[in-house]
Amino acid sequence: MKITFKRDKDQIELVKAMGSKDPAKAAEAQQAMAAFMRPIMSEVINTAPGIASVFKKEVYNADDSPSIPVDLFSDITDEDFIKVYSQSMPGGLPSNTITASSAEMKVQPYSIDSAVNFDKKYAAKSRLDVVAKAFARLGQEVMLKQDRTSANLLLGTLGDNAATQLQSSVTTSLGIADFNALTVLAKRVNASWNKGTPVGRTGGVTDLWMSPERMADLRRMAYNPINTVGAAQIAAAADSGVITAPDAIRQKLFNGGGLSEFYGFAIHEINELGKAQRYSKIFNQVYGTFNATADDLVLALDLSGDGILRYVSSDPDTNSEVSLQVDDQYVSRQQRIGYYLNLEEARLILDRRVIFGIKVANAAT
Repeated sequence: MKITFKRDKDQIELVKAMGSKDPAKAAEAQQAMAAFMRPIMSEVINTAPGIASVFKKEVYNADDSPSIPVDLFSDITDEDFIKVYSQSMPGGLPSNTITASSAEMKVQPYSIDSAVNFDKKYAAKSRLDVVAKAFARLGQEVMLKQDRTSANLLLGTLGDNAATQLQSSVTTSLGIADFNALTVLAKRVNASWNKGTPVGRTGGVTDLWMSPERMADLRRMAYNPINTVGAAQIAAAADSGVITAPDAIRQKLFNGGGLSEFYGFAIHEINELGKAQRYSKIFNQVYGTFNATADDLVLALDLSGDGILRYVSSDPDTNSEVSLQVDDQYVSRQQRIGYYLNLEEARLILDRRVIFGIKVANAAT
């Protein structure tokens, strides 16, 4: 995240006034800066890429107490009680709430906040770079907390549903056979309400989140066999059954070091997945047969529906989802300027059939 101020006259004067020795003038300028940055911070946080961005956003008024009519979001042939996954605090592991399908479920929002301060002299000297870095740090801390919270909820939900988990066809790597198996599993799991074919063949995985090592498996398809049949005879005769990828695919893999789409899935590469990485350790805690030090996980999501939701509070006065205020804990003799950022949200998984995983055991690096 990067925030940059233009060095025009108005912004220079505003930052300089924030460091004024006149308390009234400084306070007015600091409040003006908060009002100016509030919509910018809200837009940056809401559009930032990352695992937190997969949640479909629903907005409610700050004075409201949001709820969900569960029966409208559940399958009409479901049992009388369904599972809804949520968290009571940011960063916590998901709680599985057993809810009657005819009930009105109350959403329990939590607060995510961050605070920063800097020496008043930087504002007095019109150091726009320092002020910009301070606001960038505010946004970064909130987005980091959102990513951690989102990962805990998604991985915890996946760990509680063995029916949407696959084992890679080759022990140490990811291949096209795994994408094919994932497609079949998603279609079976996402049948229509009468357990038949959905209208328009809707439902299925849309996005894959994987480690750099699994991205390397995709690039290897440019020069390695792609089939599992005959692969054991790779050192045998020419008719061993080993098949390479079509020339058009191999050329694409050669030309593009990073792929944004493959085999019909949107591809997202993140460093938090991989052996001994942050998200692998989380999944290791919620799923007993996963070894965080040896195994890798490909997280697959269906983002076409309403199964993954984020409810966020909006202030009706400012029409902003982010509250950015001057931190009033600093007195004059401390010669510091502080800002406090806060937002209220709740993340829920209403349908665990939209989250899939491919486990790559003893994953290669």
